[in-house]
Amino acid sequence: MTADFIFNLANPAALVGWIILAAGVVLNRPFLRDIVAGLVWPLGFAALYTVLVGVFFFKADGGFDTLAHVQQLFTFPWVALAGWVHYLAFDLFIGAMIARAVMEHSLSRWFLVVLLPLTFMFGPIGYCAFAVLRVAFAKKEITP
Repeated sequence: MTADFIFNLANPAALVGWIILAAGVVLNRPFLRDIVAGLVWPLGFAALYTVLVGVFFFKADGGFDTLAHVQQLFTFPWVALAGWVHYLAFDLFIGAMIARAVMEHSLSRWFLVVLLPLTFMFGPIGYCAFAVLRVAFAKKEITP
């Protein structure tokens, strides 16, 4: 099994998680939104990440002390894969948290049409947009 093989499985698995999240929002099914997409799917990625880091991280050159060392670290395919899986886990987790907060605090679900794709593609930008929208449009305080 190669890093490329796992990468090619992880990407569609992430897409399925996002589809489940969207279905949970559209169908107003908190179980799909919060448990499956917000907990189970990210935990699956977190478990894969844990294995990848445990097995491969210390085999790679580089580190976190300089940008050059971070670049070097991510030239090792298995560590690059771990980094990618890290993004997949956290972006989906944050997307589910955003969806839950929007729904629970009676913000318009139309915000999610923009927020979820932003979070899927550019996680921190989606979260930042959510933070701005919750301040601008919240009917009551939201604490994610």
